[in-house]
Amino acid sequence: QVQLVESGGGLVQPGGSLRLSCTASRDLSRLSMGWYRQAPGPQRELVAQISSSGFTNLADSAKGRFTISRDSAKNTLYLQMNSLKPEDTAVYYCRAVTATFPPQEFWGQGTQVTVSS
Repeated sequence: QVQLVESGGGLVQPGGSLRLSCTASRDLSRLSMGWYRQAPGPQRELVAQISSSGFTNLADSAKGRFTISRDSAKNTLYLQMNSLKPEDTAVYYCRAVTATFPPQEFWGQGTQVTVSS
């Protein structure tokens, strides 16, 4: 089991910045992790992901504005979001996938990000 706790969401004006954090209950080694978001509606979309080896992948909507990183010493995943737009408004979720077979996935409870003037 991996517990994930997100923080850092809030209300920000267009063009502003936020940094989301996701703290895991265990060390991040052998975990692939990612940030997803869900605006009102059923679809949850990938924002950014980072593999256990450090390889990163960002959605097209995030490229040039968002950065995903992790601090293994703090068991924490980050999402730095700059130049925020109203369309970035969503609940942001942290996801972890183990390197076991079969893999197990775990989700945090989500943190609300609202971009509005």
